[in-house]
Amino acid sequence: MAEPAPDRHGPRRRLAPRAHRSNALHPGAWWLWALGLATAASRTTNPLLIGLLIGVAGYVVAARRTSAPWARSYGAFVKLALVVIGIRLVFATVLGSPIPGTHLIVTLPEVPLPDWAQGVRIGGRVTAEGVVFALYDGVRLAGLLICVGAANALASPARLLKSLPGALYEVGVAVVVAMTFAPNLIADVQRLRAARRLRGRPDSGVRGLLQVGMPVLEGALERSVALAAAMDARGFGRTAAVPARVRRTTAVLTLGGLMGVCAGTYGLLTAEGTTYGLPVLGAGLGAALGGLWLGGRRSVRTRYRPDRWGARAWLVAGSGAAVAGLMIAASSSAPEALHPGVVPLIAPALPLLPAAAVLIGLLPAFVAPVPPPAEAPVPARPAKPLRLNAKEKTS
Repeated sequence: MAEPAPDRHGPRRRLAPRAHRSNALHPGAWWLWALGLATAASRTTNPLLIGLLIGVAGYVVAARRTSAPWARSYGAFVKLALVVIGIRLVFATVLGSPIPGTHLIVTLPEVPLPDWAQGVRIGGRVTAEGVVFALYDGVRLAGLLICVGAANALASPARLLKSLPGALYEVGVAVVVAMTFAPNLIADVQRLRAARRLRGRPDSGVRGLLQVGMPVLEGALERSVALAAAMDARGFGRTAAVPARVRRTTAVLTLGGLMGVCAGTYGLLTAEGTTYGLPVLGAGLGAALGGLWLGGRRSVRTRYRPDRWGARAWLVAGSGAAVAGLMIAASSSAPEALHPGVVPLIAPALPLLPAAAVLIGLLPAFVAPVPPPAEAPVPARPAKPLRLNAKEKTS
């Protein structure tokens, strides 16, 4: 549709926002990239490497995040990661740490426990080695949460649901609804707090939270009812009739493939099963994919303008896979660099090769498409001045 001619009272107006779907990146590429960074974070306890991973994820989110409501959840994940670190330190202080240490920080009053609770203590000696070990462990878990938060902020949940196979569609809907609940809840709280500040009402403290909570719950209930009505109108849950042998073949392939994946993964993680681990893992993945493809025949749904997996998606997903693969290789060749010791207590060092591998994760900030700018509000047309005729002026 052609745009209307410019108005003399204001700038050119558009009847509808432009669609920016032609250059949008596939949401699965963002999740593969984030999972690669999370895998790399799980292979190390070096706080310098994990901090570098968090910095890479934050830079990519800042460069390629859109203005959608679900894209604002990254800050909530960062705050949750800080809370996790604090909880891990509190547990290590109160419940003790399995790491013996010689640098005593404080001695807490110890609570006597019965004989059946041997190995568990409350209070006692708090050493610097135990606190540092808990800090390393908490930072690793925080890195995992922040990488998952980066995927939530970059990949559209609705578009990701469209890309799932038909056999996982119903499960995917439940997961997407659960993933979008927290971002929508955060957006509602921010909107209501801003509205209360404009009205001169308190928006902090216990009273402010209690008065904001009821409208937030009401909005969540209205969204759930609207979602249920939309799902019912679109025929969610309908299945096509397939022969019994197809259903049995689907169940055998899916269960057998998952068992093969578990056996292959166990073989790769053990020294005795390295010969058969990779073939069994490949066969299990093939059988599971075949079962999912057959199971998708029962799903009755269509895709409108499906997302394309292009060269940029390959680069983004490949960068995350490269970070994970290089970090796994580094953990096998030089584990002491990725897991700094705490007994004796020494400062961690930044290994150069793993750090260079982590920097590969910055590739999406340069190859991924730039998100469209937020639409500026259209200025209101100024009111025309009231003109009086000669009779009205004399009267």
